[in-house]
Amino acid sequence: MLQLSDSPPTRPLASIEEAYELCRQITAKYSKTFYLGTLLLPETKRRAIWAIYVWCRRTDELVDGPQAQFTNEETLDRWEGQLESVFDGNPVDDADVAMVDTLHHFPLDIQPFRDMIAGQRMDLYRSRYETFEELRLYCYRVAGTVGLMSTTVMGIAPQLSTAPWNQRQISPNPPKEAVSLGIANQLTNILRDVGEDARRGRIYLPLEDLEFFNYTEADLIDGVVDDRWRTFMQFQIQRARKFYAEAEQGISVLSPDARWPVWTALMLYRKILDVIEENQYDVFRRRAYVPMARKLFCLPIALVRARAL
Repeated sequence: MLQLSDSPPTRPLASIEEAYELCRQITAKYSKTFYLGTLLLPETKRRAIWAIYVWCRRTDELVDGPQAQFTNEETLDRWEGQLESVFDGNPVDDADVAMVDTLHHFPLDIQPFRDMIAGQRMDLYRSRYETFEELRLYCYRVAGTVGLMSTTVMGIAPQLSTAPWNQRQISPNPPKEAVSLGIANQLTNILRDVGEDARRGRIYLPLEDLEFFNYTEADLIDGVVDDRWRTFMQFQIQRARKFYAEAEQGISVLSPDARWPVWTALMLYRKILDVIEENQYDVFRRRAYVPMARKLFCLPIALVRARAL
């Protein structure tokens, strides 16, 4: 999907409407759960989220896509240069047209985008993480940054009360909770894709945790599911759920029209953890996915939480 070129485009770029439609189609194709949540947003915000999603996916594909073997530091330098061109208002390709328009509507900061590219740079030379703190930095860069980008689009509700007793309360910090949601989602991805990643020579699990539970890299590559693995996975799932719980605290301060979509996205993605448990933690031979009926069941519950919490 992503091709970088030093040459100017040989045809006129897409119109704004065509660019957003391209982003919609890519989001719907590659992230069905996420796409369902975006449909609950107002149109302008929905389209902006599609544009951001596509930029993030294209960034990820540089390292994990079909042409990843050709990606090096220079490739990422060129991609960062294209990012700077977009923020200067000069789209390079069709998807960029949607991003430039999104920047006209929302005051996005370029730094989270740069941080995400830094996360892809980590993938160029790292395939193991000794500690969770190391992994957490990676998760922030490749996913927590998405929370920061999205929060700018979602918007923050103005404070409705300045009563002294409310001022003394500890208020949620939207950027912090947004990063927590991104990290939670990435940890969920990691746990769901353990087998696939291992076959590509990558282990996104803290090696110190594997050692603590006496589970080896060889066991992981062989796809061993035993009591050691199940206990290890229970620990990792609990950690991911703590990040989801932190993220919940920030939803109430978002703009009212964003709360239902964010609650929906959070609940749907967290349910992947439930499916992993239902599959007896066998992420090597069974891919965890949430059936559509269960997704639809979440919608009214998310709406209630959006209005009541």
